[in-house]
Amino acid sequence: MFEGLDAVALARMQFAFTMSFHIVFPAFSIGLASYLAVLEARWLITGREVFLNLFHYWLKIFAVAFGMGVVSGIVMSYQFGTNWSAFADKAGPVIGPLMAYEVLTAFFLEAGFLGVMLFGLERVGRRLHFMATLMVAIGTLISAFWILSANSWMQTPTGYAVNADGQFVAADWLKLIFNPSFPYRLVHMVLAAYLTTALVVGSVGAFHLLREQHLAGPRVMFSMAMWMATLVAPIQILAGDQHGLNTLEHQPVKIMGMEGHYQSHPNGAPLILFGLPDQSEGKVRYALEIPRMGSLILKHSPDAPMAGLDTVPRENWPPVPITFWSFRIMVGMGFLMFGLGLFSLWCRWRGTLFQSRLLHVFALLMGPAGFIAVLAGWITTETGRQPFTVYGLLRTTESASPLAAPAVGSSLIAFVIVYFTVFAAGVFYLLRLMAQPPHPGEVGPPSDVPARAAGITPAIEGATR
Repeated sequence: MFEGLDAVALARMQFAFTMSFHIVFPAFSIGLASYLAVLEARWLITGREVFLNLFHYWLKIFAVAFGMGVVSGIVMSYQFGTNWSAFADKAGPVIGPLMAYEVLTAFFLEAGFLGVMLFGLERVGRRLHFMATLMVAIGTLISAFWILSANSWMQTPTGYAVNADGQFVAADWLKLIFNPSFPYRLVHMVLAAYLTTALVVGSVGAFHLLREQHLAGPRVMFSMAMWMATLVAPIQILAGDQHGLNTLEHQPVKIMGMEGHYQSHPNGAPLILFGLPDQSEGKVRYALEIPRMGSLILKHSPDAPMAGLDTVPRENWPPVPITFWSFRIMVGMGFLMFGLGLFSLWCRWRGTLFQSRLLHVFALLMGPAGFIAVLAGWITTETGRQPFTVYGLLRTTESASPLAAPAVGSSLIAFVIVYFTVFAAGVFYLLRLMAQPPHPGEVGPPSDVPARAAGITPAIEGATR
């Protein structure tokens, strides 16, 4: 099955596979935790039962998604020791503390208040319960802070030194944590998480509105989700533009791969909308492009020169076809979100927000768009950094463990079988929960039934210890 692939390629495939499963759950949990805090706050302020019903409705979904994120995240740390031991040895003095800070500050905070959030409303009182919900939401954001700081350091390493053993060690923790790409990537990821959650909430609301337009719960969740899409999607586009400018400054080769610039353009680079990048020939076939628009976007001047991959040694080229197309998928999803927000705003102005079936179908189809955009963005970021794990300093081939290809291939097959079995069951259960509309008197998650039905009780119980 894996003939012609070496151990490094298989290890990369395994990490990409497990990470692709994992990343969608934190992206959803970050946004959903904040959404739950908003729902509970609105209930406490207004006293309207619909907000409490929605809180309990989405709380059950959050419990399952959080548990699945914990389970899938555990595997990631083990791979550093199994498939990437050389990377763990060389970058461990930097990455290890950052990951430990995430556990100490974020995961402990989430786990400490998760049980109160899930089961404590009738036991601890409204205000204390709301504080627990806030702590879980803040914990997810702090978790994103540390994880993105670690990954951003691998993209734009600063504040480090190299010791006598060839290991990266911290020389300035502030410069290391707040490396040049970190602020841009943190904003971009958190906004992506909020949009991902908004699209799921909006999709669920649209699904129930298509069946019954007068249900209070779907009306409220759909309206809130459309406001989020309307307000955040344009901000995300601006944040993405600033992130791109930062990447051009610190990782110009990644931008060359994203834009398909195999050749340099001394008098202004075109914006290649679509085409077929040919890595071996070093050109984009059948390119549909807008002259000089690439320079206008990236350097704000249509005549600004843009260097291409012809100025970079071929062994340092990223895999352009993957980077090129994943970037376009991410951008395409972003503009569809922007279009959904504008359409909903127009329907809101016309008073047809809850009656427009076209809007509801559009929102329903856009439910997975946030996950697709997050995956495409992650693929763009990680493939664009290749062939390095620590950009410009440590190559991927130097980071892998000395394993034989059959050993890595067999574990990859095992992961594929287990992941598709376990997580398919979890996603099926989530969809079953979402298929039921919120109703008056909605109750929160029982202490055992929903979690055990998804097979995640041990993970949640472990997290709350």
